[in-house]
Amino acid sequence: MKTLVICSGGLDSVSLAHITANEHQLTRLVSFDYGQRHRKEIYFAEAAAKRLNVPFHLIDMRGIGASLTGSALTDDIDVPDGHYEEDTMRITVVPNRNAIMLSIGFGIAAAKGDEAVATAVHGGDHFIYPDCRPSFTRAFDAMQQAALDGYAKVRLHTPFVEHSKAEIVRQGARHDTPFAQTWSCYKGNKVHCGRCGTCVERREAFHLAEVSDPTVYADPDYWTVALATQGAS
Repeated sequence: MKTLVICSGGLDSVSLAHITANEHQLTRLVSFDYGQRHRKEIYFAEAAAKRLNVPFHLIDMRGIGASLTGSALTDDIDVPDGHYEEDTMRITVVPNRNAIMLSIGFGIAAAKGDEAVATAVHGGDHFIYPDCRPSFTRAFDAMQQAALDGYAKVRLHTPFVEHSKAEIVRQGARHDTPFAQTWSCYKGNKVHCGRCGTCVERREAFHLAEVSDPTVYADPDYWTVALATQGAS
């Protein structure tokens, strides 16, 4: 299956790229600059494309991102600390972001003769991000079949949609994903902060997967505090 992977440069999508390269025919990685404060993730996506010897497409969505206001990822709003599932993480929602990116991905796939677009949405995303849920991915796939009817046959591939992040770490490890060459932190500083929702979720996933975490965190122990706070609430 000739597969395009939407790759942010994060742990999930880079793992998906490596898995796809081993199990299917990885054709290209597509990444997006939507004005996110953690734009450095793009460099990790490009590095993955070079490592896997496939073309890298960087789509400039900064004009669109500037209109998708109200998110801590694109506006001058502090990224909250704490567990990924807390209500405060809703401030990191960029409305319709995945739907827009997937639409572009399908257009590229159809133009290039690819058979699938793969995205690394997973079970941990469902609580916060509506365009990561199984109901959305099923509906989006059906919509794309209508959008490309008679022109191309491209399917949406979401192998992690019912899996936890810990399971992604396990699968990524089995396919030799270089986890140190991925970026999750929403704050985009020199090293992972260890305190934002994505850092806490990342650290917890390695712990649950029983896989060594090579990530350098500014606050490597905060995740236990965040989990304890969540359990007490």
